[in-house]
Amino acid sequence: MMFFFVLMMGTMITISSNSWLGAWMGLEINLLSFIPLMSDNNNLMSTEASLKYFLTQALASTILLFAIILLMLKINVSFMMIEIIYMMISSCLLLKMGAAPFHFWFPNVIEGLSWENSLILMTWQKIAPLMLISYLLIKPLIMVSVILSSIIGALGGLNQTSLRKLLAFSSINHLSWMLASMYFNETLWIFYFLMYSFLTFSIIFSFSIFKLNHINQLLSLHFNSIELKYMLFFNFLSLGGLPPFLGFIPKWYVIQMLIAQSQILLLTIMVMMALVTLFFYLRLCYTTFLLKFNENNWYSSINLNKITMNVYLSISFTSTFGMILMSLLYYIF
Repeated sequence: MMFFFVLMMGTMITISSNSWLGAWMGLEINLLSFIPLMSDNNNLMSTEASLKYFLTQALASTILLFAIILLMLKINVSFMMIEIIYMMISSCLLLKMGAAPFHFWFPNVIEGLSWENSLILMTWQKIAPLMLISYLLIKPLIMVSVILSSIIGALGGLNQTSLRKLLAFSSINHLSWMLASMYFNETLWIFYFLMYSFLTFSIIFSFSIFKLNHINQLLSLHFNSIELKYMLFFNFLSLGGLPPFLGFIPKWYVIQMLIAQSQILLLTIMVMMALVTLFFYLRLCYTTFLLKFNENNWYSSINLNKITMNVYLSISFTSTFGMILMSLLYYIF
């Protein structure tokens, strides 16, 4: 609990600091409090994951500190040199949150974490780097990162059997939408991020209570009721951004904004890659939606207590019918 609060405090220090050094300090506090949270005696891969995470983040922090010191020396450098320093800072921040082309560590680290830690890494740990990147916005680097994150996030998830890696590549794809919305609108990325965090929470909550780790477990899982199964896969489709689910709203806003900015080529790439991510979500849903198959009786059914069941159903209901509810509220008020 203490490390969790320190983790949150580190992010708060970063987003509220008025100097780069204060922001770097917040990132370091955040990193050093997340490492103990990652360690798990029951999971042999957690040590490897925490070591990979530490080395990657330490590298990014070192280069970030070096760039900040160069910036604070206030020597008579050319405009070109300042641009290079800003690019160094942006690259470090992209590395810290796992955006392409600096994504190499992200799926491997998530593979060794528990679902709770995976949720923190995919949502909370992205807040501080995203907020700092929104202060800089170096156009060539951000545009390259948007296109690469979109493509790698979509194609990387195609041949995965691990649900953690699937969500990791999905997270990289969603990062491209956040960075694109950030570049053309100061606040839209925050709305997208909040929606993405809610949908990721709803998916991970269901994986955690059903003890799911790989795709083949989805096929043989004996649910208490068919409603639970439908809710689980509706959450997947919502995360993929399929209308009329809640996940389509942030994508809709970003599409409208990119069309208004005449970024048609960028939008075409992002929408095409979003369809690829939707394909590998649909692949998980085939058995539920399309095929009639028998469930074996010897699989033990999952016993959920009433509170967990109600929380799961209410979150899934919001994720599934949220877009319709928001439209109704919009027209009422």
